Amino acid sequence: MQSFNDEREGALWKEGAEKTHQESMRADCCEFRRSAMGVRGLQGFVASVCPDACQTVDLREMAEKHRIDHPDSPPVIVVDAMSCVRRWYTPESWVCGGQWREYLAILEDFINAFMAAGIKLVFYFDGVVEEKKRDEWIKRRMKNTQEIARLFQFVKTHRKQPGREMFVLPSALPTFTRYALKSLGQKTVCTLQEADFEVAAYGLQHNCIGILGQDSDYLIYNTCPYFSIENLRLDKLVTVMYSREVLCRVLGISLTHLPLFACLLGNDIVPESMLEGFWHKCLTTSPRRNNSYNRRTNILLSVANYISKIPCSYSSLKHLEEILPLGSDKTLLCRGVNSYLLPGQQSPWIPPNVTNCQMLSLQQQSALCQDKEIFQLAKEQHIQSENYLVFNILSHGETECSNSLEDDYDTEIPGQALIYRPARQHIYSLLLESGKGGNRPLVKEWFVYFGNPLKQPDLVQPVQPSVTGGTPNLKTLWFAKGPDVEKQRYRTFLACFNLQGEMEELQALEAPVAGFCCLLAYLMMQVSSLSLEDLNAFLALILCLKGKSAAQLTSLQLAQVDSRAVHLGAVLIRGLTTLLLANSACGFPFRMDDLMPWAVFDGKLFQEKYQQSHRSCSVEELLEGNESLYTPFQNLKSLICKVCKTKNRTIQSRPRGNGFNTGREQRDFNPRLQQPHRSHFVSPYHNQMRGFTQRHLQSQGRESGHPHRRRYPLPPQ
Repeated sequence: MQSFNDEREGALWKEGAEKTHQESMRADCCEFRRSAMGVRGLQGFVASVCPDACQTVDLREMAEKHRIDHPDSPPVIVVDAMSCVRRWYTPESWVCGGQWREYLAILEDFINAFMAAGIKLVFYFDGVVEEKKRDEWIKRRMKNTQEIARLFQFVKTHRKQPGREMFVLPSALPTFTRYALKSLGQKTVCTLQEADFEVAAYGLQHNCIGILGQDSDYLIYNTCPYFSIENLRLDKLVTVMYSREVLCRVLGISLTHLPLFACLLGNDIVPESMLEGFWHKCLTTSPRRNNSYNRRTNILLSVANYISKIPCSYSSLKHLEEILPLGSDKTLLCRGVNSYLLPGQQSPWIPPNVTNCQMLSLQQQSALCQDKEIFQLAKEQHIQSENYLVFNILSHGETECSNSLEDDYDTEIPGQALIYRPARQHIYSLLLESGKGGNRPLVKEWFVYFGNPLKQPDLVQPVQPSVTGGTPNLKTLWFAKGPDVEKQRYRTFLACFNLQGEMEELQALEAPVAGFCCLLAYLMMQVSSLSLEDLNAFLALILCLKGKSAAQLTSLQLAQVDSRAVHLGAVLIRGLTTLLLANSACGFPFRMDDLMPWAVFDGKLFQEKYQQSHRSCSVEELLEGNESLYTPFQNLKSLICKVCKTKNRTIQSRPRGNGFNTGREQRDFNPRLQQPHRSHFVSPYHNQMRGFTQRHLQSQGRESGHPHRRRYPLPPQ
């Protein structure tokens, strides 16, 4: 067995760690780009060093072979949807908030291509962010924030959408993709843990012909074949299949070695920082080092060479745990290898009595909701993609929201995380009314907004909504039947948005329009900078959208793009996810399909209506000359204005014309977010003055002539 026990090798280890750190800081541009998932560099290694492992396959032929070999079971491909979303979104316009009807048509074409070949698809989505991945999640969010800031500066400078090299997914695209696929009749699964494990397990247990995705972890799991979404030719159903066997042959190891190989390269459990000295030792002793390869490629080859020479046993793994600087947790390697074992699998690296706890981990947690009937229904609906975030809140009282296309330099529009927080507080109160000890626990929110460093979650206090006749409990909302209960559900839903007094008028509207008006009324009440022109644009959007096909919306051309409209589009889309959460909590007074963006929103159409409205175009032009829309437009406008007036909010006219905000010349007008529940928000764990101090100093910086410092409304404390 190779050993690092003597003093010389110990010194070499230390020197190697320092040298590796220096090299990593100046790594050349040829090094593989860090993969969003899986083992860093492995996917690129396979493509460049193991071309024989990249085998072009015809999925139709594979499906036909499966039918011959297994006449009683149809060919199935399990799809890692989260690694496919970026590939699926191909509409030309993406910055304006999403071309949702066009996107829906693209997804339908994707499904139909496989159906024509007799292939069934099963789609998996990440249902949680596991604690072990929180740090990586935060890093990505911070990186996304910088990318979005550059994007907005481009839009303000050039008044158009940037090229695809700056592409950012439309806000909430993965969330709505889940419901889009479900609405198209597909089996859609929302996971209880990291999706790659459940995808690999499903593929193995159901004898699938393959996994479709782009995650190098599928090269590590001993499961069905792994197909590339990046290389898929949909018209021919041809793609690349990555061969684990060929990869192992090139590396000089066996399939059994792959989990340990992944751990010794660094993964979600074993940090790369702990392995730098080990890599240097492998590089200096490996006969396979090749100067024509970049450093990461040589690390992969050298690590493979090292483990190929050690006995495949638990004692070998224990020896590695002893010599690696794993800190206080000497079981990291064991847990890392174990994480790749699917149900029913064993490994010589792991003692047979060590149970794979991947599928048991969630059940072992102490859930906030102690009512088994409620908890079980929430869990079932979560897995089947029927509810939204409810199970995450009931199980461990934690939720997160990724980046949105929001302009941090726009001081007039607060972050969507803060805009919708009062509504979420009401929803949390509904969900957690049966919490332990009769008290409503605080909810941990990992939401991205300006000034939030994400060093810890915000702790948010549930606030009981004001429901006429009293707030019903979850048992009533979820299980009771009858017309009175249906009214209770609707009334409670409206109460989450402080709209309980408008129930009769809203119920008279078509369901998608009613849901949209709930959201719009809430937005107009919460954000006092929104004007009559903004209201007119939103109402013209919902009315004109109804008669337009995906093809018509695709052909719509914009002369320019307004950055504020981009921001408002993203805020509205995030509002739709808040409607989904409220609808799920209240027992579904609306069909989920009625709250989807393709029913109420189109990015380019909103840009057009926004620009027309702020140029003071006539109502006739705004409504495209359709006289049948004039009365509905005035009625909806009157309803929204009446609701706002009852809350002492007067919507004023404030046309902006063609004056685009450059991000360097802020307007003096700087209203604050109206927060009806300010006193109920609990500050984060530490530094309770974080938001105030930061924004106050930045505001002073801007006023004293520092153009790059930003002001922002104070969040509720």
